[in-house]
Amino acid sequence: MSPRKSPYFELKSGSVDTLLFVIKTTELDAMRAELTRRFEATPEFFANDTVAIDVRRLAEGEQVALGDIVRLLEGVRMRPVGVVAHAAQQEWAAGAGLPFLEARDRRAASAKSAEEASEPGVPVAAAESAPMPAAAQPELFSAETNGVAVELDSAAAPESDARGARPETLVVDRPLRSGQRIYAKGDVVVLGLVSNGAEVIAEGNIHIYAPLRGRALAGVHGNHDARIFCTCLEAELISIAGIYRTTEVPLTADVKGKPVQIRLDEEKLLIEPLRLT
Repeated sequence: MSPRKSPYFELKSGSVDTLLFVIKTTELDAMRAELTRRFEATPEFFANDTVAIDVRRLAEGEQVALGDIVRLLEGVRMRPVGVVAHAAQQEWAAGAGLPFLEARDRRAASAKSAEEASEPGVPVAAAESAPMPAAAQPELFSAETNGVAVELDSAAAPESDARGARPETLVVDRPLRSGQRIYAKGDVVVLGLVSNGAEVIAEGNIHIYAPLRGRALAGVHGNHDARIFCTCLEAELISIAGIYRTTEVPLTADVKGKPVQIRLDEEKLLIEPLRLT
């Protein structure tokens, strides 16, 4: 039997979404103190999530002890799976023993440069060195969830209209199980249960016509006008534009398990009952 048709396993190319832990400083003690402080309130939020350590924001010549970073992340129950680094950083970054991963934003930039270089009248050198236009750069979801700045690659998000039109509303007509994550570049409507451990993330509004028991994060690119609507609020976490509330602060009886809307008033989350009848 051909190995390619083995009934026991397959080896195939693919891509896996993961969190990026973006390091911006070499001050390990300050990083440890901040991460610990901000995770104390909700230690389960990123429990068992895989994460890639991204060192590309470090200044030229700066280095960090990646082994210590690995232990730091494991201390908050995250699972480091690799390192994202520039070519000049790979020699010292290899000391952590983690594989090097290629971020989608870098692949997109390379593809764009190659495309421009193939166009008539565009010198190859100019195409390789020209900065990528902002409109062509991939979107990154950057949220300060539980106070820890992380970046999620939004490859699962629908592509935006090239003309800059408002993204269409994403409709999810199935329940979301624990570990599943939905990302919408506009509004999102969920017609099924959002289980504990599931996430609904949107740059616009979130509508959930079922119990919300997992996490809902609206306006993730800083849209303070975004709102969350649900018919049964039992959420682990709710967030609008990075301002969040978790189960550490109990819900009041007039909104717990009830239809509600959630909005921002200045820098404060307001949870208001919805009168549906």
